[in-house]
Amino acid sequence: MARRHLRLPGWISFAAACALGLSACGGGNISKTTAGSGKTCGDLNIAMNAWTGYYADAYVVGELAKNKLGCNVKYVKLAEEPSWSAMANGTVDTILENWGHDDLVKKYITQQHVVEDAGMTGNQGIIGWYVPPWIAKAHPDITDWKNLNKYASDFKTSESGGKGQLLDGDPSYVTNDQALVTNLHLNYKVVVGGSEAALIQSFRSAEKNHTWLLAYFYEPQWFFSEEKLVRVHLPKYTPGCDSNPAKVACDYPPYHLNKLISTKFADSGSPAVTLIKNFHWTNDDQNQVAEYIAKDGMPGPAAADKWIAANQDLVNQWLQGT
Repeated sequence: MARRHLRLPGWISFAAACALGLSACGGGNISKTTAGSGKTCGDLNIAMNAWTGYYADAYVVGELAKNKLGCNVKYVKLAEEPSWSAMANGTVDTILENWGHDDLVKKYITQQHVVEDAGMTGNQGIIGWYVPPWIAKAHPDITDWKNLNKYASDFKTSESGGKGQLLDGDPSYVTNDQALVTNLHLNYKVVVGGSEAALIQSFRSAEKNHTWLLAYFYEPQWFFSEEKLVRVHLPKYTPGCDSNPAKVACDYPPYHLNKLISTKFADSGSPAVTLIKNFHWTNDDQNQVAEYIAKDGMPGPAAADKWIAANQDLVNQWLQGT
C-alpha cells in the first residue's frame, strides 16, 4: 500500500510544540566537529509530518543532532508526499518515518536516484478499524467485519446519510477505507474525522458516553495506554491484495517503518547521516515520547531531552561513528 498517512496530536498542541521546537532547535553550534570525519554538521532539515509519533522521532533525532553534533536543525512542516519532492529539490534532508508509498519509492529512489533508504526505525506500523471498549464488550461479534452491516443503523450520524458512519482521519492519511466499504458491500459512509486529536477525542467521548463509533486508527500510538481500543478484523491481508487501490477488499498490511534521506545529504559527509542511519527504537520508546508531547503537554524538544536522559546506552549506540 502506498498512499498517504497523517497523525496529529491536536492543532493547539501541535502549534505550541512546533513553535517551541523551532525556537529551541534552530541555530545550533555548527562549529562542532566529529572526531571521525572532522566534518561540520551545518544545516539538518527534517521533514515534520504532522502526527505525534513522527514528532517523537524528529525531536529525538533533532535534539541529538543539535546538542551532540552541532547541527543547525530546522523542522520543515510538510505532509508525507510533499516531503519526498522536498528531498528531491534539496529543501528537506530526511523523512524519519515512512509508511510505504511504493509509487514514490519507484519515482524518487529507483528512477531518479535522489532519495535513499536509510534503514528501519524499528517501529511496527498497524492501520485498521477500531471501536471503543464498551462496544466490543457489549457486542463481541462486532470485531468480525461480516457483522458490521448488522450494526450499521447504530453507527448512523447526521453526516452519514442514513448509513452507518466510518470515521476516517485527515484526507492525507494512508487509507483504503472508501474502497473497503464499497468492495465489502458495507452499508456505511466514510466521513472525514480530521486530526489525530479529533479521532482521540471521538474515542474518549464514545467510551465515556457509550455512543457508537467505528473509526480508522493506527499504531504506534500512545493513546492505547489510556484506552484499549478494539480492532475490527477485516479480510486477511495477503501480499498483492491491495495492489489495485480501487479493488481493495482486504485488511491493511503490516508496515515496517523506515527512514529516508536525500542522496545529496547522504553524500555530504555530515555526521548526522550516520546518526539517522543508526537511529532505531521500539514502539514503546516512540509512544513514551509521544505521550510526553500529546498527553503531558511537553514541548517536543523537552520531551526528547527527557527520554534521551533516561536512555543513554541506546543513544550512545546511535552516536557511534558520528
